[in-house]
Amino acid sequence: MKRRDFVKNTALSSGVISLGGVFSYASKTHKMVSANSFNLKYAPHFGMFKHHAGENPIDQLNFMADQGFTAFEDNGLMNRDISMQTSIGETLAKRGMTMGVFVVDKGGNMANTLAAGKQEHLDIFLDGCRRAVEVAKRVNAKWMTVVPGGFERKLPLGVQDANVIEALKRASEIFEPHGLVMVLEPLSDSPDLYLQNSDQTYMICKAVDSPSCKILFDIYHMQKTEGNLIHNMGLTWDEIAYIQIGDNPGRNEPSTGEINYKNVFKFIHEKGFEGVLGMEHGNSREGKEGETAVIEAYKKVDQFL
Repeated sequence: MKRRDFVKNTALSSGVISLGGVFSYASKTHKMVSANSFNLKYAPHFGMFKHHAGENPIDQLNFMADQGFTAFEDNGLMNRDISMQTSIGETLAKRGMTMGVFVVDKGGNMANTLAAGKQEHLDIFLDGCRRAVEVAKRVNAKWMTVVPGGFERKLPLGVQDANVIEALKRASEIFEPHGLVMVLEPLSDSPDLYLQNSDQTYMICKAVDSPSCKILFDIYHMQKTEGNLIHNMGLTWDEIAYIQIGDNPGRNEPSTGEINYKNVFKFIHEKGFEGVLGMEHGNSREGKEGETAVIEAYKKVDQFL
């Protein structure tokens, strides 16, 4: 969903040189020609390239930019200290990168479910939304992930729907004045999660009827729960504001599973999507070799024009 000093003046190892571009680290100023030029705004996360960039988050951000990635996402951003949030925002601005999603802190995916209609759950959620506004300002973020929580099994589904819709309307009132967008993410992790399908999420967004409440279409999760990806994205397209990536099975980089990502990305590009596609997946292989493989995979599937 949130996720460190690679000051090197020598050429990169041969494995990374193969990424297809001459790129040297001008570490202090990071002035360089990007190794790749992607057609879409793919957004890595912290940890994805730590074997090349080191443990320092800002060095990792600069490494991402050096590889041609023009966006970044960080599920755990709200849990980072203010100084780090500020440094992230400054680095993104310096490198011309777009901030992707971070997760609104409401206690966890299954906690404080909005479907229950309980005031204490709503209060925790709305408090998280208010705090998220301040975090968003530090990194120039626009989108924030919201997971409504689990089912409330004692209540009819229609009542649960109404409870979720009302809670999201309240949250939209917080985000709208700031031009921020919460993106609702249907998940495949557990049958106990309330939000699981794209059509259900579409209905919720239509009912909330706010520019601050849209869909996060996670391709990995939707392949698991419903498949028919391009068709279902087309049906719900006018409410989709953010997309995330992961192949299935395994939830690793494109080309490691069954999803034809080149065709999916072609569809997204042809729809005129200018938002962020979060790389919310693992690396199929460990170490530098695995990190190089991730970049190579994106170079390959991005060749859809």
